[in-house]
Amino acid sequence: MKPLSPNNLRLVCDPASLTFETTAELQPTTAIIGQPRATKALEFGMGLKSKGYNIFVTGSTGTGRSTAIRHFLQERCGREATPDDLLYLYNFEAAHRPQAISLPPGQGSHFVEHMKRLIEAIQSALTQAFESSSYREAIHALEQKLVEQREEKLDALDRRATEQGFDLQDSPAGLVIMVAGEEEAGEPVANGELQARRETHRGLQMELQSILREVRIVERDAREERRRLDQQVAEAAVQDEFDALREKYAEQSIISDYLDAVREDLVEQVTRAAPALDEKDLDQIVDLRRYEVNVLVNNADGKGAPVIVQLNPTYENLFGRLEYETQGHAMTTHFTQIRAGDLHRANGGYLVMYALDLIRQRETWEALKRALKAQEIEMRSPSSDAPAIANSLWPQPVPLNLKIILLGHSNLYESLYWNDEEFSDLFKVRADFSDTMPRDPANELSYAEFVASRSQEEKLRPFGRTAVAKIIEHGARLAEYQCKLSTRFGAIADLARESDYWAGIDGHDVVTADDVRNALNERTHRASQEAEQVREEILEGMIFIATEGEIVGQVNGLSVREVGDFSFGHPGCISARTFMGESGVIHIERETEMDGPIHEKGVLTLNGYLGGTYAQHQPLSMSASLTFEQTYGGIDGDSASSSELYALISSLSGLPARQSISVTGSVNQRGEIQPIGAVNEKIEGFFDVCQARGLTGDQGVLIPATNIVNLMLREDVVDAVGKGLFHIWPVSNINEGIELLMGRPAGEPDDDGEYAEGTVHHAVKKRLMELAMELKSFGDDRGHDQIDEEN
Repeated sequence: MKPLSPNNLRLVCDPASLTFETTAELQPTTAIIGQPRATKALEFGMGLKSKGYNIFVTGSTGTGRSTAIRHFLQERCGREATPDDLLYLYNFEAAHRPQAISLPPGQGSHFVEHMKRLIEAIQSALTQAFESSSYREAIHALEQKLVEQREEKLDALDRRATEQGFDLQDSPAGLVIMVAGEEEAGEPVANGELQARRETHRGLQMELQSILREVRIVERDAREERRRLDQQVAEAAVQDEFDALREKYAEQSIISDYLDAVREDLVEQVTRAAPALDEKDLDQIVDLRRYEVNVLVNNADGKGAPVIVQLNPTYENLFGRLEYETQGHAMTTHFTQIRAGDLHRANGGYLVMYALDLIRQRETWEALKRALKAQEIEMRSPSSDAPAIANSLWPQPVPLNLKIILLGHSNLYESLYWNDEEFSDLFKVRADFSDTMPRDPANELSYAEFVASRSQEEKLRPFGRTAVAKIIEHGARLAEYQCKLSTRFGAIADLARESDYWAGIDGHDVVTADDVRNALNERTHRASQEAEQVREEILEGMIFIATEGEIVGQVNGLSVREVGDFSFGHPGCISARTFMGESGVIHIERETEMDGPIHEKGVLTLNGYLGGTYAQHQPLSMSASLTFEQTYGGIDGDSASSSELYALISSLSGLPARQSISVTGSVNQRGEIQPIGAVNEKIEGFFDVCQARGLTGDQGVLIPATNIVNLMLREDVVDAVGKGLFHIWPVSNINEGIELLMGRPAGEPDDDGEYAEGTVHHAVKKRLMELAMELKSFGDDRGHDQIDEEN
């Protein structure tokens, strides 16, 4: 079988295919790149305004979902209507329930200014009215009239009391009738005369009480007359100001009604407080703060529907909050201290959040679902058992009309869909962001435009087309597919920034392909300490890896480790020992519970292959031990199953396997080689070990033929293959791999299921028959020995 040519190992981007010299010639783009399915879903979700059609965006972290969606929404939301301003006003019917209203965008701030000027004008008008000479004269006349009426009634009684020897005097208990003159001093009085004077005193006292009741009525009437006067003065003072403002809002009934309520409440407050105006200013005895306006959301500068991205979706950040102030030893709040949340600010538009951050805050998530179902924002404590720390408010709810866009992994979507019964009714639109997109000229140009956008926004150097070509090739490497590009634009942006840095270090005005290579090499160098330690242990003989010669029952497998965002491959020795028994294939890692379920499946698949290939006409009587030598951690995955099978076949046949070849690929029960992941890293891991020891031209890697399309190998590996120093062989089935590893035909079965002598399968089948016969013979011998002993 021929190894792959260099052209198969890396799909190179020809800079000549790019129609620009540098990215400075390109128009930057903010469009969503390579996501037609997700874009169509977003447009559908945005266009359908029905209840419940909120959007859940799935996709991997780093695909630029948040940035792309924000730009996507901002472009389209400019064509939508700007939502109204949201305001809170004092509720004259229920002070603890501030009134929520809406006004056309920008009118909220105008209304605030109008109310401020109204209050200032009213203060001045009321002060002038209550300090006017006419008002003072009217008050004096009322007071004088009261004094005269009171004195007239009391003076008449005082005269009658004096005539009968009594006095009208003040006492701590009020006015009383006292005995006057000498009799009060204790002169003797006859019994009959004493009784008569007592009757007279009692009569006068009763008359005094009657007069005092009349005086109280007169005083009450005087107060009512004073109240009417104060009310008339207050109404007259504010009438013109209110009429002028009411005329401005004549077409807005909610404001007209509110102004009427303000005027009525203000006149009532002033009327009650007017008697104290001699000692205090108006704003000290009248609550003018209740006439302020709290503009919760001001959309004066809005240009379409709002788009808000919330990275910390706490309850207060979404639903708003009440601020408190200390008054003495108590805490209190006011409707002007209501603060908006993102639900208020995004109302009429779009609110973007990360789903996991939201779900982690259970009370906030439940409150959001209630708000979406009720289509209103209710500002209350998220927990019903939360302690009351102060006299609080319960603002009227605000109508809610917005789209929630959640970003999360597809696994989280599935979990919510099946475990949260309300989720599917509230998030009916799913927009899937793919990790890859086709590698065609249009998308390659999109890559270049993306780099141009980063250059412009972040003041980077322009990128030459050779540099863009290398970035495109790296995008294919990230996608692990020659004909696809990664949509992890966060990683592409990082590469652009780092390339610009190294261009600056080397004094380049335009970023070149060498700068991109330098950025990639330096990135690998920063993260590859563990990879180098593993390679050093192999080279120093601490980890047994042979890259030359032949060994029976031993094959070099390949595995991958991840260190943060850096992955590296390295070879590992897989050994097999076969012997007489009936236990089948025993994997040491499986027996010691060091492997995962996928690897266990791969091991069981080996039994299926062995039985199907060798035990159709004879028993499969054997025991085999498999292990990953010098592996002390957990393993999983089935990408080494073909390597394990080669080791078993080598052990059973007694034929040595080439150690200069490393193997990767999973196998099914029919012996077909199946694709695996991280093929580039695995090949490079074995290449690095071979290169460090010295390339002999005999070394290489067996890979599944289906993984050819995934090859985007490093340029130094491609160069070595081009010079014949290293090889990569694609195999489709076990037989092809057997012939490469063991240097002889694998063999094909005839009609009787037999293999030709000299083939690997013939040797394996022959050995299996020998093991079966030896086991049977061993069993028969033990049986005869037992009979002899009994006899």
